Parts: sequence; C-alpha cells; structure tokens
Amino acid sequence: MGPGTGEVDGRRQDSLRAHVARAGFVDIGTALARLGELSRSELGSWALAELLGDTADPDAALLGLVRLVEVADQDLCGRLRDVVVDDREDDGPGPLRRLVRVLGASRALTDHLVRYPASWRLVLRDGLAMEAGERREAMLAAVRGREGTAARDALKVAYRDQLVAVAATDLCAPDAAAVLPRVGAALADMADAALVAAHALATWEVAQADQVRLTVVALGKTGARELNYISDVDVLYVCEPVEGGTLDEGDAQTVGARLAAAIGQVCGGTTPEGSLWEVDAALRPEGKRGPLTRSLASHVAYYERWAEPWEFQAMLKARVVAGDEELGRRWLDAVGPMVWQVTEREGFVESARAMRRRVVEHIPAKEADRQLKLGRGGLRDVEFSVQLLQLVHGRTDTRLRAPGTLVALEALTAHGYIGRDDGSELDRAYRFLRVLEHRLQLQRLARTHVLPDRPEGWRRLARLVLRPGADADDLRTRWAETVRAVTRLHEKLFYRPLLTAIASLSTDEVRLTSAAASARLQALGYRDPAGALRHMEALTGGVSRRAAIQRTLLPAMLGMFADAADPDAGLLSFRRISDELGTTHWYLKMLRDSAGAAERFALVLGSGRLLGALIERAPTTSALFDSDDRLVPPTHASLLAEALAVAQRSAGAEEAVASLRAIRRREVVRTGVADVTGLVDAAAAGRALATADAVTVTAAVQVAAREAALARGAATDVTGALDALPTRLLVLVLGRLAGGESSYGSDVDVVLVHDPREGADAKEAADVAREVMTRARELLRRPGAEPPVELDAGLRPEGRNGELVRSLEAMRAYYGRWSVPSEHQALLRANVLVGDAGLAARFTEVIDPLRYPVGGPSAEALAEIRRIKARVESERLPRGADARRHVKLGRGGLSDVEWTVQLLQLRHAHELPSMRTASTGEALAAARDAGLLSPADAETLEVAWRLASRLRDAMTLWRGRSTDSLPTDRRDLDGVARLLGHGPGMASTLEEDWLRAARHARAVMERVFYGW
Repeated sequence: MGPGTGEVDGRRQDSLRAHVARAGFVDIGTALARLGELSRSELGSWALAELLGDTADPDAALLGLVRLVEVADQDLCGRLRDVVVDDREDDGPGPLRRLVRVLGASRALTDHLVRYPASWRLVLRDGLAMEAGERREAMLAAVRGREGTAARDALKVAYRDQLVAVAATDLCAPDAAAVLPRVGAALADMADAALVAAHALATWEVAQADQVRLTVVALGKTGARELNYISDVDVLYVCEPVEGGTLDEGDAQTVGARLAAAIGQVCGGTTPEGSLWEVDAALRPEGKRGPLTRSLASHVAYYERWAEPWEFQAMLKARVVAGDEELGRRWLDAVGPMVWQVTEREGFVESARAMRRRVVEHIPAKEADRQLKLGRGGLRDVEFSVQLLQLVHGRTDTRLRAPGTLVALEALTAHGYIGRDDGSELDRAYRFLRVLEHRLQLQRLARTHVLPDRPEGWRRLARLVLRPGADADDLRTRWAETVRAVTRLHEKLFYRPLLTAIASLSTDEVRLTSAAASARLQALGYRDPAGALRHMEALTGGVSRRAAIQRTLLPAMLGMFADAADPDAGLLSFRRISDELGTTHWYLKMLRDSAGAAERFALVLGSGRLLGALIERAPTTSALFDSDDRLVPPTHASLLAEALAVAQRSAGAEEAVASLRAIRRREVVRTGVADVTGLVDAAAAGRALATADAVTVTAAVQVAAREAALARGAATDVTGALDALPTRLLVLVLGRLAGGESSYGSDVDVVLVHDPREGADAKEAADVAREVMTRARELLRRPGAEPPVELDAGLRPEGRNGELVRSLEAMRAYYGRWSVPSEHQALLRANVLVGDAGLAARFTEVIDPLRYPVGGPSAEALAEIRRIKARVESERLPRGADARRHVKLGRGGLSDVEWTVQLLQLRHAHELPSMRTASTGEALAAARDAGLLSPADAETLEVAWRLASRLRDAMTLWRGRSTDSLPTDRRDLDGVARLLGHGPGMASTLEEDWLRAARHARAVMERVFYGW
C-alpha cells in the first residue's frame, strides 16, 4: 500500500523548501508562500525559485515580483505563468530573467516599476545602445507642454525609465567590468539629457532668460562620461549677455544666476517623484563663495591669476553639456590650454600629493576601512595617480589628454608612462572598484561609497558583484586584494620621484627639441653639448616603446647627470648600458618607476669611470639600483654559500672562477653604488669589499683544490675538496683585507702554509699544495670579461724568492731562525681565510710570539723597524711624486698611521688583548682606550687615516684604476671632492683638508714612532 496523498504532498513541500534554500532565499517560509501566490503549478514554483536564485537578493526580487504582478498587465502575468527553468534566449537572458535581476538588485528601481508598471518592458531593451541624441529628445519630449512640478516629475520618470534599461543590460552582462565604460557613458549621456531638459524648463520659467547666453560645463565623472548610477553632477556656468540685447554685464549675470539655480532645482529639487541628483557648482571659481555664473573674460582672468592647481586638475574632464555651445567652445579654447601649463608652477606635484593626503586624513575613523572612494587603495588613488601623470606628461604628449580614467590609463600604458603589467593591474582593479560602486549605489539609488557594516549587506553585495553563489568572504578577499594592489601602485606612481623633476622643467625642456636641448645642455654644464645631444637622439629616436620611455626619462635625467661630477661621461655610459638593456622588460621600468633609481643611476654613472665601466661590462647589475634594499651588502655566510653553489654547478674550474669573479664584480658595484649614494659609510664599504674579496679567494682555492683532487681520482664536491687533498692547506690574508678594511683597488696579500697528512709523501704533498695555489692564482688573474683578483704572496718568507707554499715545519724553522722584525710586523695584520682549523691553530702558535712579543720588541728590533720605515719613505715613493700629496706613502699618509699603530701593537699587544687585531681602526681605538695615545693624538691619526682611505677609494672610483696621489688636475680633483661630499668647485677645500690632516698626523707620527 503506497503513501497517502498528504504524505506525497509533504515530501514535495520539503523538497521545494530545500530547493528554495539552495537558491539563496533567507526567509524560506515567506518565500514559499509568495511563490505559491505567483504560480499554480509545482513546476512553476521550482522554476521560479531557480530563476530568482540567480539574483543578488532572491527575497527582495520575489517581493518585488509579487508587488509588480499585483499592478502589472496580463502580458507580464502570462510570461510568469509560462516560465521555464532556463528562461534563456539564444542571444542572452530572457525577459523574465532580466526583470528579476533588476528587482533583486535595486529596491529603488523596483519602486519605480511598481509605480509605473508599463515600464517593466524597458528591461527588454539594450539600455546601452541608445544614442546621446535620442536620450536628449526623449527627455525633452517628456517635459514638452508641461510646466512646474508636472514637468519636473515627467523628467524624472523619463530619466528612471532609461535607468531601468541601462541597469537591466548592465546586470545581465556576462562581464560587468567589460561593459563598465559603456555604462558610465550611458549614465553621463542621461545626465546631459536631463541638464538639457532642465535648461529648457528653466529658460521657459526665468524672466529675461532669452537675454542671456548660458553654457553648462560638466566636470568630474559627468564631464569624463564615466558617471555612477547616482552621483553629484559637477558643473560650472558661463554666462554672457545676448549681443544687442537689453541687459548689461551685471544684469546678465543676475539673470544667469537665476537660470543656473533653476537648472539645479529642476534636477535636484524634491517633488513627489523625489530628485535625480544634486547639481553641484562648488568647483566654480572661488567655490561656493564665488558667484554662480561668470562671464568668459571673468573665468579667464580668474584662472590666469588666482586658481589653485587642484582647480586645473578638476578641469581635466571639462565638457560642454547644455546651453550655448558656441560660448562653451570659446570657454574651452580659452581655459583648456591652461590645464596643461599648471605643472610648471612651483611645488605643483607636492601640492597635489598633499591634497590627496588631506583627503585621507579627513575620512571618519569608523569608515576608513570601508571607504570605496576616498580610502587608501580606493577609487581616488587610481584617479589621482592617472591625473597626476596626465598633467605632468600631457603638456607635451597630447595623446594623454583623455578625460576618462580608463582611456587615460590605456594611453599612459600604451605610450610607456606606466608599465604594461602595472597598467593592466590598475585597469582590472579600477574596473572592479567601479562595478562595486555601481552595485552598492543601485540598491537605493543613494550616493554612497561606504561598504556595508553588516554581514547581510556583504552577502548581498557579494552575490551582486561576483556571482549569485558567492558569499561575503569571497568579496572581502577580493576587496582586500584590490586595496593592496591599488595602494602599492598608487604609491609607486603617485609618488614617483621623476614626476617632481619633470614637473619642474619648462615645456620646451621637456619636449627635448634640438635647439632647446643644446642650450639646456650647455647651461647645465655639459662640456660637449653636441656629443650629449647625439647620445640623446640615439636614445629617443624612433617610435618604439623604448624610445617613448626614454623621451620621458631623459628631460629629468639630464639635470640629474649634471648634478654629478662628470655629466658627459655619465650620459655616455647611460647610452651604452641602455643600448644593451633597453629592450629588457625591467630596465627602463626600473628607472621610470623605482623610488630613486634614476637619481642613483645618474649620480653613479657621472661620478667616475670605475663603476660605469663595471656596469657596462655586465649591464644586468643595473638591477641593483632598483631599491635601497638591493644595495644592502650580503653577509659573509650568505655570499659564500652563493659562491660555492655557483662553483659547484659550473662545468670546470675556468667557468667556476669566472662566475666567482662575476659575483665579486657585482658586489663591488653594489658597494660602490651604496658608497657613492651615501647609503653606507667608508667603514661599511671597506667591510663589504673585504667580504667580496675573501669569498672570491676562498671559493677559488676550493675550486682549484677540487680540480687537483679529481685529477688524482678523488671524487669530491667543492665544499669538501680541501679535505680530499693529501695535505692540509691554509691560506692567510694580510693587510687591509685581514682587518676588514679593503679598498676598491687593493690586492690580496696572502701567506700559504700546508701540512702533509699522516702517511702522505712529503714531496707529493708539497707539489699538490703548490699546484692548488698556483692554479687558484692563475684562475683569479687570467684575462677575461671580469676584473682580475691578484693574489700577492710577496710577504711570504724570503719574499718573492721564497717558496710559494711552505710546510708548517718549514715555517716554524724559518720564523724561528731567519725572520726579521718587519716580517713580524706584517704578521700583526694576518688572519686565517680558508683551510684546516687544526693547522690554523698550530700556525697561530708559531706566529703569536713573534707579533705579540713578551716585553715588546728589543731595542735592535725597534731600530730596525724605524730604519725600514725611513727607507720606505725615501725609496718606495714613486719618482717625481709629491710626498705631501701621496696618501699612502707620503708624509702623514696611510703608511705613517699604520706603522705607528703597529709599533704600539708590537710593544703592548702581549699584555693588552684588545690590541691583538688586524684592523687599524680597532687597534687605534684600543691604543687610545689603554692610554697609549692621548685622545687628541688618536683623533689626529684617525682623521688622517680615514681621510686617506676615503681619498684612495674616491680616486679609484673616479679614475677607474688604483692610484695613491692626490690629483693635480683641477677637474680630477673636483671629481674626487664631489665623491667625498663636497660641492662643485670645492677642490681646493679638499686639498687643504688633506694637507692639514696629513701635516698634523705626521707630527704625531714623528713624536710617537720615532720618539722625537
């Protein structure tokens, strides 16, 4: 026996209830009751529930449908009875689906359709296909023959009828972001039509209106034809008396003001049909304090004399929409060009940025995270970024003079002012934000930009913006991602450093015409303007995107190069690097977009030969200019790990060490750029250079060791290569590298020790040690694309006549019997670089008694050290060199300070552990702290030593090669001075600083070192 009818009906009801819940209804009981009212069949209920579930708010759509059916004609009721599950036609959503999309999205439009049921058929139209002229005629027809409130209400009904058609097409579009520009244009055309009709009504109503010519100029989104569903319509009015009429200028403005006020009242005044939107004239000259209308001459005078920069920014989108068209064209012709001159005003860019910051600061705290328009990452960030770029670059590039944000963004991207990826991301973000804005406003046709604060509001908006099945979290995630993306791009574009530099140039300077460029180059201080002009023409010629971006960069960068010591060399180097990298996706983008990259690039390339030559040799190192973070030197551990990994992957020793030298070159560039731009001080630069040298030599020795091990049948990787040799190997570095105080031109002084492993043949062990070190030296110095590294073993026992590598026992014997005091002194600045830890400890036990002698050196040793120092001064100074200008061996130079400090170390390090350091700076500080030097003497020596070190580095950077003599050529001396932070023309100041510091240091040295 089967189930009863009631049981079957109950199951069907339960099934329908579940179906309704799945469709997205919230109030299931009420929805079932209303579905029952609308459909006599269960199939109809099921189909209708599914249809309504495809809306943003199924409950609201169902309620709206019930209300509409109660007052609608039989056509709608018939369609409702015949509804099927799909309700789709071949060319898109069917009539009922279009209708319920509107009912589920907008309570305001639902109310309109209930009041005017016949208007429901408007959902069948393509609301975006209507021409602007048709819209005007429709609204003029609505008010024709009517007056007063009746005319105003008729206009509003006609407007909302068109709005129904636009909303239906928008809400049913497969991709709302794709049709967004057409929606904005349609809404703007509707606003134009309403203003035209309002102007006609006002003309009929205002006395003597026929005696004035009034033009309505739209600004903002109306002017740009990218209007929202509900927004203030920004306008200003131009008024003139009719030629030959009865009114003078003053009376004409009085009548014009009445006419303008009447237009605002027609659109914004409240009647039984409510209001359309406010006509906002606050952007007129003097704002709300100024007269509502002005003559053309008054407008021109105001904008020429008193207008603020933001007022011109507002006029980017100016468009005549109603009234006297000829007067409007004259106004545009007179005022329009001023928009593109405003960037030449002093402080324009910063004032625009300050205005944006003020807007953000005045957002109420409770709305800050939900402000779609004004908040961080919102619509204004996109619009202000685009407008600022337009104003700065549009004065010379007319292709950028588009009023609409999306069109302008496309132009900026197409012509190289915004990167393709950035432009595409900004376009997607802006479209999403605008769609979100439209959907937010549609519900009540309310002017709002604040996202919901309740879960149900987020749920409804998510279904409306994303898809019917979306939930609040989906929308919150998309919103947060968009805000982050817009914030990042806004900060990148709006605060782009080049904008300020470009805005400060005159229009002729930006255009880079040959005559203007030549004159400017000469005025900026280029020694060869003709040559510089050839470089510019090579960089900017043609129609490629690369040339377009260079045309944007160069006007500002010419001044940046001029701020460097050698602008001609900087521009030449820039051209060479650009020729190599100009087609890469990141290079010009970095210079255009990255904070400070262009300034750093110009400064570095114009500050000497060394860095420019290194970057030209490997142009990809230009990527280091991208940000300050990239100029932070790596740690020794991280750089060594990279070097060993690169060496391990290389096919052979030659390739491996070439890669190591490339890494070193990159680190020299990184350090040099950070040094020249002031991101690191001299001490930090010395440590970074020492790290680069130490890592390069360490890895090269291990590469050579692997090659030797493999040749003998021992399979090993780079990191274990030294352990695979028949002898333990030890590399010690001496001098500035040992103390972490390297300079750009330093050699690497080494002492090499080995110790045969147990059972190894002594001769074979010595041969392997010699082979490894000879191979490492050869690989590091061999000719190639990368700068060589010279391993100088001249400080080994017996100097250049001695064995390259000695065994520990041979070292012990030598130092015990034949070594001289100067060798003990050299060992003060010896540190282990790479090798066996046990061997290092045993060798240290050998040399510590020599460099830290108990009781200090003997009288004979002291005399010998002083004799050698005097001999160095007389014999090693280059022939013809001026001892006062030689910063290494001259009077008061590096040698004087270092020998003085080392003598104190020899005398006191055995009892003062703080003096046991390879660093001259640290030893000098320890001597002062221990009372071995007075604070004044210590400071004198330190000032001279640090200045000499900085001079040596600066001279190497400037000349591109290591040099120790202060230049006599004034141009070279000025370049060195600029690198040390002096201004142009201050070469003599630097010269005086050095001579004074050296003289004072020499006096201390003679007293402390010689005891005079």
